[in-house]
Amino acid sequence: MALTGTPFFILTIVLFVGSIALAMVQWLSRGNGAGGNAGAAPRAAGRRKRSGGGTGPVRTVGFFATILFSQATAIALVFVMVNNDNQLYGSWGDLLGTSNHVRSVPVPPKDNGLAGDQAAAAASPGASAPAKVLAKFKEPDSDAVPRDVKQTDLNGKLSGVEGEVLVWTPPQYDDPAYKDKSFPVVELLVGYPGSSSAWYGKSGMNVTNQLGPLMKSGQVTPFILVSPRFNLLPNNQDSGCADIPGKVNAETWLTRDVPQMVLDNFRAQDTASGWAVAGYSAGGHCATRLVIGHPDRYRAAISMSGYNNPQNEADSLVGKDPQLNQADNPLNMLTRATTPPNIGLWLSGGQGADGLPDAQALKQAAKAPTAVTVTETAGGHLTSVWSQQVVPAFKWLSGIIPAPK
Repeated sequence: MALTGTPFFILTIVLFVGSIALAMVQWLSRGNGAGGNAGAAPRAAGRRKRSGGGTGPVRTVGFFATILFSQATAIALVFVMVNNDNQLYGSWGDLLGTSNHVRSVPVPPKDNGLAGDQAAAAASPGASAPAKVLAKFKEPDSDAVPRDVKQTDLNGKLSGVEGEVLVWTPPQYDDPAYKDKSFPVVELLVGYPGSSSAWYGKSGMNVTNQLGPLMKSGQVTPFILVSPRFNLLPNNQDSGCADIPGKVNAETWLTRDVPQMVLDNFRAQDTASGWAVAGYSAGGHCATRLVIGHPDRYRAAISMSGYNNPQNEADSLVGKDPQLNQADNPLNMLTRATTPPNIGLWLSGGQGADGLPDAQALKQAAKAPTAVTVTETAGGHLTSVWSQQVVPAFKWLSGIIPAPK
Protein backbone atom coordinates (compact mmCIF):
# COMPACT_ATOMS: atom_id res chain seq x y z
CA MET A 1 0.00 0.00 0.00
CA ALA A 2 1.54 3.32 -1.10
CA LEU A 3 2.68 5.65 1.66
CA THR A 4 1.11 8.69 0.01
CA GLY A 5 -1.89 6.89 -1.44
CA THR A 6 -5.50 7.54 -0.48
CA PRO A 7 -6.07 3.91 0.67
CA PHE A 8 -3.31 4.18 3.29
CA PHE A 9 -4.66 7.53 4.50
CA ILE A 10 -8.13 6.00 4.88
CA LEU A 11 -6.60 3.02 6.72
CA THR A 12 -4.94 5.31 9.28
CA ILE A 13 -8.29 7.05 9.88
CA VAL A 14 -10.06 3.71 10.36
CA LEU A 15 -7.39 2.46 12.76
CA PHE A 16 -7.52 5.66 14.80
CA VAL A 17 -11.32 5.61 15.06
CA GLY A 18 -11.20 1.89 15.86
CA SER A 19 -8.67 2.46 18.67
CA ILE A 20 -10.93 5.08 20.25
CA ALA A 21 -13.94 2.76 19.95
CA LEU A 22 -11.98 -0.07 21.58
CA ALA A 23 -10.99 2.20 24.47
CA MET A 24 -14.61 3.22 24.97
CA VAL A 25 -15.79 -0.39 24.98
CA GLN A 26 -13.19 -1.30 27.61
CA TRP A 27 -14.11 1.67 29.76
CA LEU A 28 -17.86 0.97 29.57
CA SER A 29 -17.37 -2.71 30.38
CA ARG A 30 -15.36 -1.66 33.43
CA GLY A 31 -18.20 0.63 34.50
CA ASN A 32 -20.77 -2.15 34.11
CA GLY A 33 -18.66 -4.38 36.28
CA ALA A 34 -18.60 -1.81 39.08
CA GLY A 35 -22.37 -1.16 39.10
CA GLY A 36 -25.43 -3.33 39.92
CA ASN A 37 -26.43 -5.12 43.14
CA ALA A 38 -24.20 -7.31 45.23
CA GLY A 39 -25.93 -10.49 44.14
CA ALA A 40 -25.44 -9.71 40.46
CA ALA A 41 -21.74 -8.90 40.86
CA PRO A 42 -20.53 -12.50 41.35
CA ARG A 43 -22.61 -13.69 38.43
CA ALA A 44 -21.25 -10.87 36.18
CA ALA A 45 -17.71 -11.63 37.28
CA GLY A 46 -18.25 -15.26 36.43
CA ARG A 47 -19.54 -14.38 33.00
CA ARG A 48 -16.51 -12.13 32.38
CA LYS A 49 -14.16 -14.93 33.40
CA ARG A 50 -15.93 -17.42 31.18
CA SER A 51 -15.85 -14.99 28.24
CA GLY A 52 -12.12 -14.41 28.65
CA GLY A 53 -12.45 -10.74 29.75
CA GLY A 54 -10.07 -11.23 32.66
CA THR A 55 -9.71 -9.24 35.86
CA GLY A 56 -6.98 -7.56 37.82
CA PRO A 57 -3.54 -7.31 36.14
CA VAL A 58 -4.74 -8.74 32.85
CA ARG A 59 -7.44 -6.08 32.49
CA THR A 60 -4.95 -3.33 33.47
CA VAL A 61 -2.48 -4.49 30.83
CA GLY A 62 -5.30 -4.48 28.30
CA PHE A 63 -6.16 -0.87 29.17
CA PHE A 64 -2.54 0.23 28.79
CA ALA A 65 -2.20 -1.62 25.47
CA THR A 66 -5.29 0.13 24.14
CA ILE A 67 -3.97 3.52 25.24
CA LEU A 68 -0.66 2.87 23.47
CA PHE A 69 -2.49 1.68 20.37
CA SER A 70 -4.62 4.85 20.35
CA GLN A 71 -1.55 7.04 20.67
CA ALA A 72 0.27 5.16 17.91
CA THR A 73 -2.66 5.45 15.49
CA ALA A 74 -3.05 9.16 16.32
CA ILE A 75 0.64 9.80 15.61
CA ALA A 76 0.43 7.80 12.37
CA LEU A 77 -2.61 9.76 11.22
CA VAL A 78 -0.94 13.11 11.93
CA PHE A 79 2.25 11.99 10.18
CA VAL A 80 0.35 10.89 7.07
CA MET A 81 -1.56 14.19 6.96
CA VAL A 82 1.66 16.23 7.28
CA ASN A 83 3.47 14.04 4.75
CA ASN A 84 0.61 14.28 2.26
CA ASP A 85 0.60 18.07 2.65
CA ASN A 86 4.36 18.47 2.18
CA GLN A 87 5.27 15.31 0.23
CA LEU A 88 8.39 14.77 2.36
CA TYR A 89 8.55 11.03 1.69
CA GLY A 90 7.17 9.57 -1.50
CA SER A 91 7.56 5.90 -0.61
CA TRP A 92 8.17 3.52 2.28
CA GLY A 93 11.75 3.14 1.09
CA ASP A 94 12.32 6.89 1.39
CA LEU A 95 10.81 6.96 4.87
CA LEU A 96 12.77 3.98 6.16
CA GLY A 97 16.01 5.01 4.46
CA THR A 98 16.24 1.85 2.37
CA SER A 99 15.63 3.48 -1.01
CA ASN A 100 18.81 3.57 -3.10
CA HIS A 101 18.59 4.94 -6.65
CA VAL A 102 22.28 4.68 -7.51
CA ARG A 103 22.83 1.67 -9.77
CA SER A 104 26.45 2.50 -10.63
CA VAL A 105 28.88 5.42 -10.43
CA PRO A 106 30.60 5.68 -13.82
CA VAL A 107 32.99 8.49 -14.71
CA PRO A 108 30.81 10.85 -16.79
CA PRO A 109 32.13 11.88 -20.22
CA LYS A 110 33.27 15.45 -20.79
CA ASP A 111 30.46 17.98 -20.45
CA ASN A 112 30.20 20.21 -23.51
CA GLY A 113 26.97 21.89 -22.48
CA LEU A 114 23.41 21.45 -23.67
CA ALA A 115 24.13 22.57 -27.22
CA GLY A 116 27.29 20.45 -27.27
CA ASP A 117 25.35 17.33 -26.40
CA GLN A 118 22.96 17.93 -29.28
CA ALA A 119 25.78 18.60 -31.72
CA ALA A 120 27.59 15.43 -30.65
CA ALA A 121 24.44 13.35 -30.99
CA ALA A 122 23.83 14.69 -34.49
CA ALA A 123 27.45 14.20 -35.58
CA SER A 124 27.98 10.60 -34.57
CA PRO A 125 26.04 7.82 -32.87
CA GLY A 126 29.23 6.94 -30.99
CA ALA A 127 29.83 10.43 -29.62
CA SER A 128 29.83 11.26 -25.92
CA ALA A 129 26.15 12.22 -25.92
CA PRO A 130 23.80 9.53 -24.57
CA ALA A 131 21.79 7.37 -26.94
CA LYS A 132 18.30 8.62 -27.61
CA VAL A 133 15.91 7.57 -24.87
CA LEU A 134 12.26 6.99 -25.73
CA ALA A 135 10.56 7.09 -22.35
CA LYS A 136 7.34 5.33 -21.44
CA PHE A 137 4.97 7.48 -19.41
CA LYS A 138 2.20 6.57 -16.99
CA GLU A 139 -0.02 8.24 -14.41
CA PRO A 140 1.88 9.51 -11.34
CA ASP A 141 2.29 7.13 -8.41
CA SER A 142 1.18 9.78 -5.93
CA ASP A 143 -2.53 10.52 -5.63
CA ALA A 144 -1.61 14.12 -4.73
CA VAL A 145 -0.38 14.81 -8.26
CA PRO A 146 -2.87 16.03 -10.89
CA ARG A 147 -3.65 13.49 -13.59
CA ASP A 148 -2.37 15.73 -16.38
CA VAL A 149 1.17 15.17 -15.07
CA LYS A 150 3.08 12.29 -16.66
CA GLN A 151 5.61 10.04 -14.91
CA THR A 152 8.44 7.92 -16.29
CA ASP A 153 11.13 5.81 -14.67
CA LEU A 154 14.45 6.93 -16.12
CA ASN A 155 17.65 4.90 -16.18
CA GLY A 156 20.37 7.56 -16.39
CA LYS A 157 23.04 6.24 -18.76
CA LEU A 158 25.65 8.85 -17.89
CA SER A 159 25.01 9.11 -14.14
CA GLY A 160 24.16 5.54 -13.19
CA VAL A 161 21.10 6.91 -11.37
CA GLU A 162 17.64 5.42 -11.78
CA GLY A 163 14.55 7.27 -10.63
CA GLU A 164 11.18 8.74 -11.49
CA VAL A 165 10.75 11.96 -13.45
CA LEU A 166 7.45 13.86 -13.54
CA VAL A 167 6.65 16.04 -16.56
CA TRP A 168 3.85 18.53 -17.19
CA THR A 169 3.27 20.26 -20.51
CA PRO A 170 1.61 23.72 -20.70
CA PRO A 171 -1.84 24.37 -22.23
CA GLN A 172 -0.33 25.50 -25.56
CA TYR A 173 1.69 22.33 -26.04
CA ASP A 174 -1.19 20.40 -27.67
CA ASP A 175 -2.63 23.43 -29.44
CA PRO A 176 -2.35 22.92 -33.24
CA ALA A 177 -1.14 26.52 -33.54
CA TYR A 178 1.99 25.51 -31.59
CA LYS A 179 2.66 22.19 -33.29
CA ASP A 180 5.93 23.47 -34.77
CA LYS A 181 7.06 25.33 -31.65
CA SER A 182 9.74 24.28 -29.16
CA PHE A 183 9.01 25.05 -25.52
CA PRO A 184 11.30 26.30 -22.74
CA VAL A 185 11.83 24.03 -19.74
CA VAL A 186 12.09 24.47 -15.97
CA GLU A 187 13.46 21.71 -13.76
CA LEU A 188 11.78 21.71 -10.34
CA LEU A 189 13.84 20.60 -7.34
CA VAL A 190 12.44 19.82 -3.90
CA GLY A 191 13.97 20.18 -0.44
CA TYR A 192 15.56 17.48 1.67
CA PRO A 193 13.80 15.23 2.44
CA GLY A 194 11.30 15.67 -0.32
CA SER A 195 9.35 13.81 -2.97
CA SER A 196 9.43 14.59 -6.70
CA SER A 197 5.66 15.08 -6.50
CA ALA A 198 5.85 17.91 -3.95
CA TRP A 199 5.75 20.69 -6.57
CA TYR A 200 2.42 19.50 -8.00
CA GLY A 201 0.02 18.69 -5.16
CA LYS A 202 -2.67 21.21 -4.17
CA SER A 203 -1.55 21.10 -0.56
CA GLY A 204 2.08 21.56 -1.63
CA MET A 205 3.49 23.98 -4.19
CA ASN A 206 0.46 23.56 -6.46
CA VAL A 207 2.52 24.79 -9.38
CA THR A 208 0.39 23.65 -12.32
CA ASN A 209 -2.90 24.89 -10.90
CA GLN A 210 -1.31 28.25 -10.16
CA LEU A 211 0.55 28.71 -13.44
CA GLY A 212 -1.67 26.89 -15.95
CA PRO A 213 -4.27 29.70 -16.26
CA LEU A 214 -1.54 32.36 -16.36
CA MET A 215 0.25 30.52 -19.15
CA LYS A 216 -2.99 30.19 -21.07
CA SER A 217 -3.69 33.91 -20.76
CA GLY A 218 -0.15 34.87 -21.74
CA GLN A 219 0.89 36.31 -18.38
CA VAL A 220 3.51 33.59 -17.87
CA THR A 221 5.69 31.87 -20.48
CA PRO A 222 4.34 28.37 -21.22
CA PHE A 223 7.11 26.24 -19.72
CA ILE A 224 7.43 22.48 -19.71
CA LEU A 225 7.81 21.63 -16.00
CA VAL A 226 10.04 18.70 -15.05
CA SER A 227 10.44 17.31 -11.53
CA PRO A 228 13.15 14.61 -11.27
CA ARG A 229 13.87 12.47 -8.25
CA PHE A 230 16.07 14.57 -6.00
CA ASN A 231 16.83 12.28 -3.04
CA LEU A 232 18.93 9.43 -4.39
CA LEU A 233 20.84 7.83 -1.51
CA PRO A 234 19.79 5.57 1.37
CA ASN A 235 20.39 6.03 5.10
CA ASN A 236 19.51 9.73 5.29
CA GLN A 237 22.28 10.94 3.02
CA ASP A 238 21.88 14.10 0.93
CA SER A 239 23.90 14.15 -2.29
CA GLY A 240 24.05 17.95 -2.34
CA CYS A 241 23.25 17.59 -6.10
CA ALA A 242 26.95 16.90 -6.68
CA ASP A 243 29.01 14.26 -8.45
CA ILE A 244 30.86 12.48 -5.64
CA PRO A 245 33.35 9.90 -6.97
CA GLY A 246 32.45 6.36 -6.00
CA LYS A 247 29.24 7.52 -4.31
CA VAL A 248 26.76 9.22 -6.65
CA ASN A 249 26.56 11.27 -9.86
CA ALA A 250 23.69 13.51 -8.78
CA GLU A 251 24.84 16.52 -10.79
CA THR A 252 25.12 14.48 -13.98
CA TRP A 253 21.67 13.03 -13.33
CA LEU A 254 20.07 16.47 -12.97
CA THR A 255 21.99 18.38 -15.63
CA ARG A 256 22.50 15.76 -18.34
CA ASP A 257 20.40 12.59 -18.08
CA VAL A 258 17.12 14.29 -17.19
CA PRO A 259 17.42 17.10 -19.80
CA GLN A 260 18.38 14.59 -22.47
CA MET A 261 15.27 12.53 -21.74
CA VAL A 262 13.14 15.67 -22.03
CA LEU A 263 14.76 16.65 -25.33
CA ASP A 264 14.26 13.13 -26.71
CA ASN A 265 10.56 12.97 -25.85
CA PHE A 266 9.18 16.51 -25.99
CA ARG A 267 9.35 19.59 -28.20
CA ALA A 268 11.79 21.28 -25.86
CA GLN A 269 14.24 24.06 -26.65
CA ASP A 270 17.74 22.68 -27.05
CA THR A 271 19.84 25.67 -26.01
CA ALA A 272 20.67 27.04 -22.58
CA SER A 273 18.61 30.19 -23.24
CA GLY A 274 15.44 28.07 -22.93
CA TRP A 275 16.23 26.25 -19.68
CA ALA A 276 15.97 27.15 -15.99
CA VAL A 277 15.98 25.47 -12.57
CA ALA A 278 13.70 26.27 -9.61
CA GLY A 279 13.89 24.89 -6.09
CA TYR A 280 13.21 25.53 -2.43
CA SER A 281 15.36 24.92 0.65
CA ALA A 282 18.02 22.33 -0.34
CA GLY A 283 16.52 22.39 -3.83
CA GLY A 284 16.99 26.16 -3.90
CA HIS A 285 20.65 25.76 -2.99
CA CYS A 286 21.02 23.27 -5.83
CA ALA A 287 19.14 25.43 -8.34
CA THR A 288 21.54 28.30 -7.73
CA ARG A 289 24.61 26.08 -7.73
CA LEU A 290 23.69 24.21 -10.92
CA VAL A 291 22.92 27.35 -12.90
CA ILE A 292 26.08 29.17 -11.78
CA GLY A 293 28.11 26.06 -12.59
CA HIS A 294 26.41 25.36 -15.94
CA PRO A 295 25.61 28.60 -17.76
CA ASP A 296 25.99 26.55 -20.97
CA ARG A 297 22.96 24.52 -19.88
CA TYR A 298 20.72 26.97 -18.01
CA ARG A 299 19.78 30.63 -18.30
CA ALA A 300 18.19 31.25 -14.90
CA ALA A 301 17.52 29.94 -11.41
CA ILE A 302 14.76 30.45 -8.85
CA SER A 303 15.80 29.75 -5.26
CA MET A 304 13.35 29.96 -2.37
CA SER A 305 15.02 29.90 1.07
CA GLY A 306 18.15 28.42 -0.44
CA TYR A 307 21.57 28.65 1.17
CA ASN A 308 25.19 28.97 0.08
CA ASN A 309 27.07 26.83 2.60
CA PRO A 310 26.33 23.11 1.98
CA GLN A 311 26.87 22.49 5.70
CA ASN A 312 23.48 24.11 6.30
CA GLU A 313 22.08 20.66 5.50
CA ALA A 314 23.37 18.36 8.25
CA ASP A 315 23.00 15.23 6.10
CA SER A 316 24.83 16.69 3.09
CA LEU A 317 27.79 14.59 1.96
CA VAL A 318 29.16 17.70 0.28
CA GLY A 319 29.03 19.60 3.55
CA LYS A 320 31.01 16.86 5.28
CA ASP A 321 33.84 17.03 2.72
CA PRO A 322 35.97 20.21 3.23
CA GLN A 323 37.08 20.38 -0.40
CA LEU A 324 33.62 19.81 -1.88
CA ASN A 325 32.08 22.14 0.68
CA GLN A 326 34.20 25.02 -0.62
CA ALA A 327 33.94 24.10 -4.29
CA ASP A 328 30.15 23.69 -4.31
CA ASN A 329 29.29 26.85 -2.40
CA PRO A 330 27.40 29.10 -4.90
CA LEU A 331 28.98 32.25 -3.47
CA ASN A 332 32.47 30.84 -3.95
CA MET A 333 31.56 29.64 -7.44
CA LEU A 334 30.31 33.08 -8.43
CA THR A 335 33.25 35.03 -7.00
CA ARG A 336 35.83 32.65 -8.48
CA ALA A 337 34.33 32.46 -11.96
CA THR A 338 36.84 33.51 -14.62
CA THR A 339 34.04 35.21 -16.55
CA PRO A 340 30.78 36.31 -14.89
CA PRO A 341 28.10 33.92 -16.17
CA ASN A 342 25.26 35.26 -18.30
CA ILE A 343 22.50 34.13 -15.97
CA GLY A 344 19.61 35.52 -13.94
CA LEU A 345 18.97 34.58 -10.31
CA TRP A 346 15.70 35.15 -8.43
CA LEU A 347 16.41 34.58 -4.76
CA SER A 348 14.01 34.80 -1.84
CA GLY A 349 14.38 34.21 1.87
CA GLY A 350 13.72 35.38 5.38
CA GLN A 351 15.98 36.89 7.99
CA GLY A 352 18.60 34.79 9.76
CA ALA A 353 18.99 31.21 8.61
CA ASP A 354 16.08 31.33 6.17
CA GLY A 355 18.16 32.43 3.20
CA LEU A 356 17.98 36.23 2.95
CA PRO A 357 21.59 36.96 4.06
CA ASP A 358 22.90 34.35 1.60
CA ALA A 359 20.81 35.84 -1.21
CA GLN A 360 22.09 39.33 -0.43
CA ALA A 361 25.67 38.05 -0.44
CA LEU A 362 25.17 36.64 -3.95
CA LYS A 363 23.67 39.90 -5.17
CA GLN A 364 26.61 41.88 -3.79
CA ALA A 365 29.12 39.52 -5.42
CA ALA A 366 27.42 39.46 -8.83
CA LYS A 367 28.97 41.26 -11.78
CA ALA A 368 27.37 41.92 -15.14
CA PRO A 369 26.02 40.10 -17.05
CA THR A 370 24.98 38.11 -13.96
CA ALA A 371 21.70 39.64 -12.69
CA VAL A 372 20.33 38.95 -9.21
CA THR A 373 16.88 39.80 -7.85
CA VAL A 374 16.33 39.38 -4.10
CA THR A 375 12.92 39.18 -2.41
CA GLU A 376 12.47 39.18 1.36
CA THR A 377 9.83 36.85 2.77
CA ALA A 378 8.27 36.20 6.16
CA GLY A 379 6.48 33.24 7.64
CA GLY A 380 9.22 30.67 8.09
CA HIS A 381 10.72 27.72 6.27
CA LEU A 382 7.44 26.28 5.04
CA THR A 383 5.83 25.00 1.85
CA SER A 384 2.89 27.34 2.49
CA VAL A 385 5.31 30.29 2.24
CA TRP A 386 7.10 29.03 -0.87
CA SER A 387 3.89 28.23 -2.74
CA GLN A 388 2.94 31.91 -2.53
CA GLN A 389 6.17 32.79 -4.34
CA VAL A 390 5.48 30.61 -7.39
CA VAL A 391 3.55 33.22 -9.38
CA PRO A 392 5.89 36.22 -8.82
CA ALA A 393 8.96 34.05 -9.42
CA PHE A 394 7.64 32.66 -12.71
CA LYS A 395 6.49 36.10 -13.87
CA TRP A 396 10.09 37.23 -13.33
CA LEU A 397 11.33 34.17 -15.20
CA SER A 398 9.01 34.97 -18.09
CA GLY A 399 10.92 38.19 -18.57
CA ILE A 400 14.18 36.25 -18.80
CA ILE A 401 13.09 33.32 -20.98
CA PRO A 402 10.79 34.19 -23.90
CA ALA A 403 7.84 32.37 -25.39
CA PRO A 404 8.15 29.17 -27.47
CA LYS A 405 9.86 29.52 -30.82
